[in-house]
Amino acid sequence: MKQTLRVLISGASIAGPALAYWLHRYGFDVTIIERTPALRSGGYGVDIRGAAVTVLKKMGIFDQVCAADTRMTGVYFVNRKGKSQGQISEASMGNQQGLDIEIMRDDLSNILYDLTKDKVKYIWGDSITGIQETKAGAEIQFIRSKPQTFDLIIGADGLHSNVRTLTFGGEKQFKRPLGCYVSIFDLDNYLHLDHCQLLYTTPGKTVGIYSARDNTEAKGMFLFQSDPLKYDRYNVEEQKKLIENAFQEDTGWETSNLLKILAESTDFYFDEICQIHMPTWSKGRVTLVGDAAYCPSPLSGQGSSLALVGAYILAGELKATHGDYTRSFAAYEQGMRKFVEKNQKVGLVAAGGMIESSYFKILLRNLLLRFPILMNLMFKMITKMIAKAANEIELKNY
Repeated sequence: MKQTLRVLISGASIAGPALAYWLHRYGFDVTIIERTPALRSGGYGVDIRGAAVTVLKKMGIFDQVCAADTRMTGVYFVNRKGKSQGQISEASMGNQQGLDIEIMRDDLSNILYDLTKDKVKYIWGDSITGIQETKAGAEIQFIRSKPQTFDLIIGADGLHSNVRTLTFGGEKQFKRPLGCYVSIFDLDNYLHLDHCQLLYTTPGKTVGIYSARDNTEAKGMFLFQSDPLKYDRYNVEEQKKLIENAFQEDTGWETSNLLKILAESTDFYFDEICQIHMPTWSKGRVTLVGDAAYCPSPLSGQGSSLALVGAYILAGELKATHGDYTRSFAAYEQGMRKFVEKNQKVGLVAAGGMIESSYFKILLRNLLLRFPILMNLMFKMITKMIAKAANEIELKNY
């Protein structure tokens, strides 16, 4: 690079800080802007597998991430009275100890922030309102900050990416809804769960509780099928009401209790289960990485792996072309496209496995749970598919 290129990254969750780490290492001048006033807490467990594990090792944070592993042992299905109907081991679901890591989203986010906070500039509580490309660069307008010019703009701002909307247009054209919604929220581990998850299913609905942070706390989960819902993404009370409406008639197991806890919860996540499919992730000086470009769905567990690998490849290609964004963005897309497609297919399977559409299917699953050999055979096939997709890319040494 003849001069240090200025890069603005929107989003400080996983993809943004991971990309910032590599870009700083390769000599770029990096700024991260984040709409929230501080790092977001809460969220769900995310899986890191295959090529993404290699990226963690290259970043020097593999041991740190492993230390925060949830060490889950399995999932237990319960009936409306809380009686166990059977168990699936964590390994059966694609989480093989030593090969895969499951970590809480905010734990991974904190590790990445600590790695980058002294190397790159963070702007909190602000957002991009306009991107105007000129010969000199891209002039950026903000809600609060004064306008600035950057050489490159990268949207690492998740499923509802602001940069994607400003550059490519509305979300609707890229979103593929999978017909359900999920909510995750914090609670006390009042059931004294020991590194495990309990799930209660009725047709079109799943209620769950799983232990977190070495059993010191737990997470509640509501998952339900629904036609598209209209709501304000920033109105938490409105979202809580949607969940209450979906579950208030079913009082089985811990449902009523969890609805009461949900009403008081301040650490709360709610979103539609969907994927993002785009014909291209780049336009001019702007490109997208992670969920903003290729969300595989929150239930897939693959989003963080795609974000880490995507960040590594995008930064590497920018280094290889000395900041020639036209060539590097094209190489990034070429390198990632197949990998993304395979992992999005896994996302579809994962979404289908978390919710049952009829009592017959629930009965069938409970019946299979009594025959662990059959269940394990079925899940071994899924595990193979997940492992294959997670390794379906050859990482270059940049």
